[in-house]
Amino acid sequence: MNDVVIRTEKLGKSYRLGERERYLALRDLLARAASAPARWFVSHNELSSNGNHRDGNHKGNRSHIWALKDASLEIRRGEVVGLIGRNGAGKSTLLKILSRITKPTIGHADIFGRVGSLLEVGTGFHPELTGAENIYLCGAILGMSKREIKQKFEEIVAFAEVEKFVSTPVKHYSSGMYVRLAFSVAAHLEPEILLVDEALAVGDASFQKKCLGKMGQVSREGRTILFVSHNMTAIKTLCSRAVLMKDGTVAASGPAIEVVNHYLAGIASGLSEREWTDRVAAPANDNVRIAHIKIRPPQGCSELTIDTGAQIEIGFESFRKNINLGCTIYVTNSEGVVIFASGHPISGDRDSRCGLYELTGRIPGHLLNAGRYSVDVVFGQDQRYVLLRVDSIASFEVQNAARGANMSVAPGVVRPQLSWSHSLKEEACLVEL
Repeated sequence: MNDVVIRTEKLGKSYRLGERERYLALRDLLARAASAPARWFVSHNELSSNGNHRDGNHKGNRSHIWALKDASLEIRRGEVVGLIGRNGAGKSTLLKILSRITKPTIGHADIFGRVGSLLEVGTGFHPELTGAENIYLCGAILGMSKREIKQKFEEIVAFAEVEKFVSTPVKHYSSGMYVRLAFSVAAHLEPEILLVDEALAVGDASFQKKCLGKMGQVSREGRTILFVSHNMTAIKTLCSRAVLMKDGTVAASGPAIEVVNHYLAGIASGLSEREWTDRVAAPANDNVRIAHIKIRPPQGCSELTIDTGAQIEIGFESFRKNINLGCTIYVTNSEGVVIFASGHPISGDRDSRCGLYELTGRIPGHLLNAGRYSVDVVFGQDQRYVLLRVDSIASFEVQNAARGANMSVAPGVVRPQLSWSHSLKEEACLVEL
């Protein structure tokens, strides 16, 4: 018996830069059908006049980007597969195709089984309907009877911790309440295949732990899970297999621990000083452009050790004015564990200005343990909206100790130097026999 539940072959998705993907309503389909003969006549004449074939998906000279290309993989029944990779690697695009939210440009994907998905806050719920009504709606979409949904209703609401608000339209929910209910619905309505994106990052730490426990339970019941996450510890713990995405393609597939270690080794090979003189190649969007990032030992120190700490310099250009602009860095160790996050408000009274900035921060000594670390940089607005995020933009290595000091390797993810004191409370003499 063939136990493959997800199969993709040479899957590709292309987007036209500067244009939002359009979703067709029934009226659009009727209009397109009515105008089809005229469109065929125009395109036929154009081909006859210039003799060139034009790809219907890539008309003219407009620029396109392949979010996914030539992606082929198979996932078997009962597998828990982690999908990992940097931002922009194609992970979310793949899940949207598998969820039938968007259509591939080339290739095809076959899914054998009922699919429940949690891709991002806002997907799958109708904002005007109450939490209870959305539970029944999602169950009906999955093909469940009203009786089946009713049997799970109380459990779904209790897990999501939204008992007081279940009769309130979800448009009034906070992002945390929304994602709690969305995950609870996706996990409890017993889909044969569960697709989960990084949406869990919206929830608090206790709820994330609760979700991971639920996904472990779902996997033990023999259902299939495809899980996208930047939390490498969760991937290693929860998943039996991992797939590494890079530039829209499947770069590696195999046991979760091996693929995660391969991915983290690639991150660790980054540079501690990076500068982009070419504005086109720099990490940027319409909000912010990063010009350089430098991670160095403090002034007067020749190497970066657990004693010295490090100095971080970020040069950037802001294209936004009159907002509350801020920057946060995330420092992650070679195991994928986020050691700490540190943010700095660049403007606080909606008084940001367009122009070049240089941001400087200091990681104190006696904080980080010896090892390799990567840095993510996030620019945000009002401590809520992400303007630009660049994962693993740079990396640095902390040496075990300064020359001549204790060179032993200490356990733990941090290595603080605590303030200790002692005093002799009572002196006792040994009695010789």
